[in-house]
Amino acid sequence: MAVQDGDMVVKARGLNHWFGEGEARKQALFDINLSLPRGSLTVLMGPSGSGKTTLLTLLGCLRTVQDGSVLLAGTELFDASEAKLTKLRQRLGFIFQSHNLHESLTALQNVMMGVQVHNGVPDDLAKRAGARALDLVGLSDRLHYLPGNLSGGQKQRVAVARALVGNPEMVLADEPTAALDKDSAADVVDLLKRLGAARNTTTLLVTHDNRILDRADSILTLEDGRIVSVSGG
Repeated sequence: MAVQDGDMVVKARGLNHWFGEGEARKQALFDINLSLPRGSLTVLMGPSGSGKTTLLTLLGCLRTVQDGSVLLAGTELFDASEAKLTKLRQRLGFIFQSHNLHESLTALQNVMMGVQVHNGVPDDLAKRAGARALDLVGLSDRLHYLPGNLSGGQKQRVAVARALVGNPEMVLADEPTAALDKDSAADVVDLLKRLGAARNTTTLLVTHDNRILDRADSILTLEDGRIVSVSGG
């Protein structure tokens, strides 16, 4: 069955991006066209410097769209105000290669920040939401552990729980498995895929990790700022 435009969380058309000014200005993305269906897991691949992280940050409202159109959950990002971008970011979840956990906070406290930072949720509600998210990622017995007492795979699962705790419409993950062994990497991606399907959450995952490609619904490959291949989907 064909996917309709209304089922797309992201629809980018003619997206270009530059860095620098004057003679130092350099184009990083060229005429990017892509659509990300709800509930899907899309992998974005390409060599270092190909524009993967730039594209991720544009779709995640972390950079301003300079040229072209990007619809995120039906809202146009081109020429969007900072206030609008901030509001849209609250509807997204982010996971990075470095789990970025606060070492002085427990797993539960780290996850609670995922709803408190943006939404001002009271502590008791944030605590219940955080405990549910950690249970979903299989860490209900590690709520009160500090990051220093968790394995690399467990830390990244805490980061996944933090990204998912606010029930985002889309998760953007930048090399989330790079520092993990094969089994831990597979666990993290399987978790994102399973929870994404259950919650209708879209995941865009930037990676160099060939071990996880068979989990993707579709694979986009970037080279020199251009999408050069699309498979699956």
